[in-house]
Amino acid sequence: MKPPVKRLSDLPGGSPKPGTFAKPTPKVSRMKPGKTLTAAEKAAFLASRPDLTGKS
Repeated sequence: MKPPVKRLSDLPGGSPKPGTFAKPTPKVSRMKPGKTLTAAEKAAFLASRPDLTGKS
């Protein structure tokens, strides 16, 4: 006779489900936000990169 099938939920261990998210670590808090380009900067960048204009 075959033994019963083991399911993942039957296995012992595992981490308990978190109730709430932990506060961000200091390293995450120190990260700088990304720079957004102005319309003029974006136009100048795309003019210098014709492969990114989307036209084939």
